[in-house]
Amino acid sequence: MKLSARNQFKGKVVQIQEGAVNGIVQIDIGGGNIVSATISMNAIKELDLAVGKEAYAVIKATSVMVGVD
Repeated sequence: MKLSARNQFKGKVVQIQEGAVNGIVQIDIGGGNIVSATISMNAIKELDLAVGKEAYAVIKATSVMVGVD
């Protein structure tokens, strides 16, 4: 699989919080870093995601917001 997104992080699924329509998938990408993504329950099922399986966090953004207190 080739993607245009340059920010691709391979990791392991550590948690899936299932909801009625969407779920929150947490992927441990190493170094104490966890990436969370909200995706549809259909996508979770289609990708056969489960805790302990390897997956990629792919981030494609045209803008990033940064804030401070």
